[in-house]
Amino acid sequence: QVQLVESGGGLVQAGGSLRLSCAASRSIFDFAYMGWYRQAPGKQRELVVRISSGGITNYADSVKGRFTVSTDATENTVSLQMNSLKPDDTAVYYCNAWSYGNNYWGQGIQVTVSS
Repeated sequence: QVQLVESGGGLVQAGGSLRLSCAASRSIFDFAYMGWYRQAPGKQRELVVRISSGGITNYADSVKGRFTVSTDATENTVSLQMNSLKPDDTAVYYCNAWSYGNNYWGQGIQVTVSS
């Protein structure tokens, strides 16, 4: 069983920055993709960014140029640096890891951006 544990959320003013981290219970190289999704109240969960094991990234248009994903194989973590935050970025953010036939989720962490 894989565990994904998020950290780093919180409350920030518009224009500010936050950094989310997700620690995996096993090597990130075990997964074809890792990434971040978010779900705002009353909305469906949506992709924020994913990164392949080969380092190819896929960002949602709404976060391009503001958010940056990175991985650390020595710590088995995937991180999300979020800059120029907007109130529309307010959501529960979920870490995700996917390998063929298996999809894993973290418990979610709240990010709130005040105007």
